[in-house]
Amino acid sequence: MGSLGTTVQKGVEQDDLVMPLIDFGAFLNGDPTSKKQVADQIVQAFQSSGFLYLHHHGISPDDISRAFDESARFFQRPQSQKDELQWTTPDSNRGYVAWGREKVTQSADPEEIARLRASNPDLKESIEIGREGVPGFPNQWPSRFGDDEGQKFTNDMQGFSLRLKNLHIQVMRAIALGMGYDEGFFDGYTDAGDNTLRLLHYPSVKKSIWRRNPNQVRAGEHSDYGSITLLFQDDIGGLEVKSPRGTWVRATPIPGTIVVNAGDLLSRWSNDTIKSTNHRVIQPPPKETTTQDGEEDDEDAMVPARYSIAYFCNPNFDKHIEALPGTWEKTGKKYEGINSGDYLVMRLAATY
Repeated sequence: MGSLGTTVQKGVEQDDLVMPLIDFGAFLNGDPTSKKQVADQIVQAFQSSGFLYLHHHGISPDDISRAFDESARFFQRPQSQKDELQWTTPDSNRGYVAWGREKVTQSADPEEIARLRASNPDLKESIEIGREGVPGFPNQWPSRFGDDEGQKFTNDMQGFSLRLKNLHIQVMRAIALGMGYDEGFFDGYTDAGDNTLRLLHYPSVKKSIWRRNPNQVRAGEHSDYGSITLLFQDDIGGLEVKSPRGTWVRATPIPGTIVVNAGDLLSRWSNDTIKSTNHRVIQPPPKETTTQDGEEDDEDAMVPARYSIAYFCNPNFDKHIEALPGTWEKTGKKYEGINSGDYLVMRLAATY
């Protein structure tokens, strides 16, 4: 196949933060030259901002739309049903997480996290879906309730997870190529699929909640824990990424794209040559116009609900992770080696 176009477009550029828009079709379907160009673009983005937009990624619009529809219907279930599927332990990391249960933060101090949870809770609920077939850690599927909708949710999310697992493998192949390794370098770290599919619902709330507490967020400032995250946004907006200047830059939803960001474990794995950048979710951007009746000042006006889908990717949980070749020889290793699964459990235990 001939070379495909691989020009980098700037999806977002503000305050020295660039989130490029990268055509992944040129990696999936291109010749070796095109694949290497895309691989270099991805690694350069991860080394500079830690964030990028991926389009032509191979996940069909129908699959994405179906996943969002299933997510919305799940969160409309009675609270009693959702509570039956509740998240239990960091080791399992599967099940429903109610509003206020999790507090994402960069702090590792349990007392500080408890204080933040009480004073500024994250305004979201989620369901965590892990790899199927792990002994002792079953997924908490709504199919247990015996209705057709619960069975459809289960079947659709199992299929969606597998498609995202395959995309994770392909993105890691691009990262390998961009870092100067053989394309299959990470295959032995990604084949198990020890990843988490998280469906997120940020319920509609009154705008007055931000007037009373300007620091209120839908999800607090944090970096992700694993290797990479694949994020699907709806069109509401609210995701912000911290710039090198310390300002917050909106990761404006771009139709047909996936936001991809590097996580802490990949940063650690790369000896900090790849950035895991802090981000948060706040209220949606204000409307460009204000209604004549002063809607923006109405204490009872509602901020619309937001839905997103995050696929948190990790190295296989039985793998030992330490600085990659070529990243540490001149500077030394910044971190001791660590087991991938142990690292994730440690980070989750601090969050809940």
